Amino acid sequence: MKSFGIDLGTTNCALAFASVNEEEETTEFGTFDIPQLVESGQIDSCATLPSFIYLPASHELSAMDLALPWDEVNLTAVGRLARQEGSKKPDRLISSAKSWLSQESVERRKAILPWKGAEDVKKMSPVEASTEYLRHVCQAWKFHNPTEDLADAEVVLTVPASFDAVARDLTAEAARTAGLSKVTLLEEPQAAFYAWLENAGEDWREQVTKGDLILVCDIGGGTTDLTLIEVREEEGDLELERVAVGNHILLGGDNMDLTLAFSVSQRLKAEGTKLDSWQFQVLTYGCREAKEKLLSSSEFEEHSITIPGRGSSLIGGSVQVTVTREEAERVLLDGFFPEVDLGEQPQGKRKVGLTEIGLPYETDPAITRHLSGFLGDRRPTAILFNGGVFQASGMRQRLLDVTEMWFDGPLKVLQGTDLDLAVARGAARYGLVKRGHGIRIRGGLSRAYYIGVELAMPAIPGMEPPIKAVCVAPQGMEEGTSLSVPDQEFGLVVGEPVEFPFLASTEKTEDEPGAVHEDWEDDGIEQLAAIGATLGAEDDDGEETEPAHALGISVPVRLETVATEIGTLELYCVEKDGPGRWKLEFNVRTEDE
Repeated sequence: MKSFGIDLGTTNCALAFASVNEEEETTEFGTFDIPQLVESGQIDSCATLPSFIYLPASHELSAMDLALPWDEVNLTAVGRLARQEGSKKPDRLISSAKSWLSQESVERRKAILPWKGAEDVKKMSPVEASTEYLRHVCQAWKFHNPTEDLADAEVVLTVPASFDAVARDLTAEAARTAGLSKVTLLEEPQAAFYAWLENAGEDWREQVTKGDLILVCDIGGGTTDLTLIEVREEEGDLELERVAVGNHILLGGDNMDLTLAFSVSQRLKAEGTKLDSWQFQVLTYGCREAKEKLLSSSEFEEHSITIPGRGSSLIGGSVQVTVTREEAERVLLDGFFPEVDLGEQPQGKRKVGLTEIGLPYETDPAITRHLSGFLGDRRPTAILFNGGVFQASGMRQRLLDVTEMWFDGPLKVLQGTDLDLAVARGAARYGLVKRGHGIRIRGGLSRAYYIGVELAMPAIPGMEPPIKAVCVAPQGMEEGTSLSVPDQEFGLVVGEPVEFPFLASTEKTEDEPGAVHEDWEDDGIEQLAAIGATLGAEDDDGEETEPAHALGISVPVRLETVATEIGTLELYCVEKDGPGRWKLEFNVRTEDE
């Protein structure tokens, strides 16, 4: 019995595997060093695959050897070479594709990356970029293990706990397109905890006890993921349940890179050197390397960055700048982990009337303040760090110091996980847990989901009919279960395009199926992407047939919800006293619709 775990990270991807010998009752875990281009024409195997794609210009292709062992006509670079080339030409580099998967203000199936890319670059969609990372991992594995194709294997793919149903669905779509047919989605903080369980073995019950509330703080390249797992006891056995998940916080290593780059650019400006936006991108990628180098090891005290020139009006030639360890620690620790009081909430600030479309980064960079808002009156007794940001021991210690200051006492720090590979290893372990080998973290859906229903009321000039939010999936609904919204009947228009507002909340933990909110915007419920379809009759081959109802009429239906085994959500309208059954598909609308 074997399972695979893939960490589809904002900054790095990783692949792990786990197997059980049932006769000998032993379990083995391992990770796969992923072959990738590290220089033109040079391939090396690395523990992780950096989540970057470089799209060379036509004139570069003649000078670059991008052939892979499994693809001799490859025309793009993925991984370390992509990151290296993109640091010099950022307008040809795709990065943060995972963050774009959760950005509802753009068409995530549209070729938009690299954002603000060069005019001649052939762009990709966030879904396509995610597919490319997964395809590279799968093909690399198959090349080295020809008898084991991941397309036929049980694969657990991780997503942020804060990903909503639309982002999860798009992730599953990318996996299917990459050739993975048996995929389950797992929240990254849970995967990190499964990795800790694997490392602790049977001793985990000695390290945590009944009543412990474990904070999993996962800070990666693009997001801060906060989760609380409670240790409970039932019939004398310890059980684990994920009891809280934070909101989607687009705040992580990417923000730190930008912050350090801004600090350095201000220093250059004071010295008489002004950078344009393209050069600032180059500096940002250089600062990412500086951050990882300076805060991950005490071996280095400074890091040099070369910024190419952009003409006599700005910089006649290239500029060399040095980032010191002292500057990196001062800027990043005080900026992202300040000492704040428990109870403080993230600070919003008034926005300019017009803003650029882009990733919706948090306005408040203080991770400690976001943590304070998440915890509220809940007091964790233990903490598990995860994510590449915590490679820097100073960041782990500062967050621990602030948290212990809040509660006037020490927290148990759960030790022993590899911050780069923990999520992939934990995902592989979960694949075994699903088949009965090991303890399972209970939790279900991380938020409650709602459908917007238009209220029946007379038409009023200049006023759109209001909608109410009807709960179709409560928080905690377990994977592999289904439910019907009770005691409610709705009218569904068939035969023409229809659209439903799709909403969610992390706050309405007590809502049951059918719960109604008319003032949902004031009740902590947020609108996500639309669900849309043209609902009509189809035969078994998908060919259109004569509609069972007159087009445009309202058919009485009830609503059913399925939380699938793979971790996605399906919604159905089922005709009352009739054969009709329509699946509502997630539809992220394009700009032209």
